[in-house]
Amino acid sequence: MNAHPTDVSPQVSVAWRYSGIAAALHWLLALLLPTMAALGWYMMSIEEQTGSIWYFELHKSIGIVVALLVTARIAWRINHRPKPLPPTVPLWQARLSKVTQAMLYLLMVLMPITGYLGASYSKTGVKLFGKDTPRWTLPDHDLSEQFLGVHAVLIWVLIVLIGLHVLGALNHELIRKDGVFQRMTLKRQR
Repeated sequence: MNAHPTDVSPQVSVAWRYSGIAAALHWLLALLLPTMAALGWYMMSIEEQTGSIWYFELHKSIGIVVALLVTARIAWRINHRPKPLPPTVPLWQARLSKVTQAMLYLLMVLMPITGYLGASYSKTGVKLFGKDTPRWTLPDHDLSEQFLGVHAVLIWVLIVLIGLHVLGALNHELIRKDGVFQRMTLKRQR
């Protein structure tokens, strides 16, 4: 008897996995993105306090690292296309997964760009772990605020999408038990 695509299948062995590099980049960004959001919200809550500049500079520096990791992840994915989801995954979930992943990638690109541009147009500019980066523009408070305003809105969209992504992963791991979650784990099956 063939299983219907919406049936929950018992533990399915994982025939295909993301490479170790893809999984490592995924989990590193999964750790850094919420950390950056929390750091950003914290630094904004203490913006007027003495010593807050250290948090802003740390946020900018880690943001540059995130941008480099996102670039590496995109380059890796372009050259290492993932296999499609198994046919046991309902079509609507597969489509939602594609849309969510595309939007996550878009936001992982836009977040560092808008943050960098906002910081570049600010009076303080951008430092990378205490070292000045080249200034390519004069300070412009209005432009800085516009880019940082977009940056602030995008973080909320990113957090919602991350939440949706996590819910999907938990669905595959805890409810469907279909092996999809294991495709992105760092542990290799024998």
